[in-house]
Amino acid sequence: MKSHYVNTIYRNRLRILAVILLVCLLGLMLRVVYIKLVSGGYLTELSDELHNRERTLESKRGDIVDRSGVVLATSGSICRVSVVHNQVENEEETARVLAEILGLTYEEVLEKVQKRVALQIIQNQVSTEQAQQIRQANLPGVMIDENYDRYYPFGSLAAQTLGFVGSDNQGVVGLEVAYDAYLQGIDGRILSLTDARGVNLEGQGEQLEKGADGHVLQTTLDVNLQQYAEQLIEKAVTQKNANKGALIAMNPQNGEIYAMALYPSFDLNTPFTIQDETLAQTWDQMDEAAQMDALNQMWRNWCINDTYEPGSTFKIVTASAALEEGLTSLEEGFHCSGNLVVADRRIRCHKSGGHGSLTFLQGVQQSCNPVFMTLALRLGVDRFYEYLDRFEFDEKTGIDVPGEATGLMHDKANVGPVELATMGFGQSLTITPIQLLRTAAAVVNGGTLVTPHFGKSIMDSSAQTVLKELTYDTQPQVISAATSDAMRTALESVVTEGGGSKASINGYSIGGKTATSQKLPRSAHQYISSFLGFSPVEDAQIMVLCLVDEPEGIYYGGTVCAPIVKEFLENALPYLGVKPNYSTEESGETDALDAEEGYTAAPDVLGMSYAQAKKTIEEAGLEVESLGSGEVVSEQFPLAGEEIRKGTKLIIYLEEEKTNEDTRFNEAD
Repeated sequence: MKSHYVNTIYRNRLRILAVILLVCLLGLMLRVVYIKLVSGGYLTELSDELHNRERTLESKRGDIVDRSGVVLATSGSICRVSVVHNQVENEEETARVLAEILGLTYEEVLEKVQKRVALQIIQNQVSTEQAQQIRQANLPGVMIDENYDRYYPFGSLAAQTLGFVGSDNQGVVGLEVAYDAYLQGIDGRILSLTDARGVNLEGQGEQLEKGADGHVLQTTLDVNLQQYAEQLIEKAVTQKNANKGALIAMNPQNGEIYAMALYPSFDLNTPFTIQDETLAQTWDQMDEAAQMDALNQMWRNWCINDTYEPGSTFKIVTASAALEEGLTSLEEGFHCSGNLVVADRRIRCHKSGGHGSLTFLQGVQQSCNPVFMTLALRLGVDRFYEYLDRFEFDEKTGIDVPGEATGLMHDKANVGPVELATMGFGQSLTITPIQLLRTAAAVVNGGTLVTPHFGKSIMDSSAQTVLKELTYDTQPQVISAATSDAMRTALESVVTEGGGSKASINGYSIGGKTATSQKLPRSAHQYISSFLGFSPVEDAQIMVLCLVDEPEGIYYGGTVCAPIVKEFLENALPYLGVKPNYSTEESGETDALDAEEGYTAAPDVLGMSYAQAKKTIEEAGLEVESLGSGEVVSEQFPLAGEEIRKGTKLIIYLEEEKTNEDTRFNEAD
């Protein structure tokens, strides 16, 4: 009986054990099925990651070239040195050799060599000579791969426009970031098969997966015009001890930008090196945030990213609107007494004695504030703002670089007579320089609002085949062709008979507009001098805007910036193949002006007292205008010896003049 009981227990235990084994076997089978059908791909990937070693083969970033194919930005071949820890046989010896060849400290290299990671980069930018020395050392576990380094052959040329790349070879600012998707290539890979310890398997070799180089960006920039523009604006800023300056040259028919020169600038090959000498002396004492802010200011393209009060160059908008609406004509008569009372405010003209009786055309020539205040008030708020909308001042121009700003205007509901009057001559509103250039282009090209741009085409990596022609939006007939014709006539007269005479070029028809806008706060008595010029008047092929911020001494746009534009156009027009409109003989002009009756040489009055200078100037048959309240003449314009017509105004600078609060509506033009 007892034996039967024991046998029963054993049989039950065997059954339980059999069931357990069966369940385990079933579980194992299910697990195998799960791994095979569900987790197989994932586990295969893990296995591949364990046994496949991958190194990136960086693609070459595409070049940026000018309109003629001259390379402005390119990528040169360099090498990258890295180590695979599990393949290194002697860590100390490897670190010693690499440190010696690369010029690094032994400690920092050893720390990298000893890191237990799949691939550790020792140095990214290694010369071909250094790479060859490392290859000859035959160090196990040390890998040398080809890499690329961005290089700018012209250094600081068009720095704020081109921009630069970061350590990851991606664009940071300017065209480099705007066209990053085209310029970046597709990286390749180098694959090798290893055992579980990460050591290459013998006989397996390496597998190369080729990438693709980036495309070439062809721009509208012209390297020769850009270089010349930069030379001129640097000279102007330096001579006038100004804060900064810019010169932009654009084709007003299609928006192609030939040059955009800003000074100060920076070297694109060392973009993190501050150029301001004063700032550089305290650089190490600045915190990281302050340093980054200073760098951003240095990189900033303020012609696109910042707004300013344009002053009298904005009068072309008021004039165009009034002509388009039939509210005036070139022959209409006005009267300027030196000021205009608007509501309860007396707003002065820049000519304190007034211009007297003058036509609208003469008002444009002399940049008479009361004429443009009158026209703005005739237009009224609604119609004035309609033209602000037509010229799209509240929108971006669409220029193909990042960070563009838009104009800042009063809320229309808050605009009264005083605000409207001052907006009429370019104060109480702010726009960007590129917005002004775009608007002026429409005024003279027949009424078409073009999109300013730098990109011309996308080419293959060899720059032999055009893959894509870049196109840009236009807005036709923002003003009529008739209004555009009248404005060209008016703006030509500014150069032939008005305040822009210093931009006149023998043989060419030149149109333009001067401006001398007072910066905020008005009490600081700081100005932005500017001149907008174009040629030929009949069919403008180039338009130039020059701005000089806070020039010392004489600060009028007609005296500071008009000569710069003239000098630029004298070289740019023949270079672009623009033929003269007329010969010197046809115009009745001659190079020997001093031999003509009615011309004289400007006397040298530097160092004289005001009384002495005034007497000398008047004896030469010239008028005198003084700026400031000092005792000694420190600057004069025109310069001594320059041949000028008798009756011309010679400007002398004594000291910053002090004016009352009404000059916050003044336009010194």
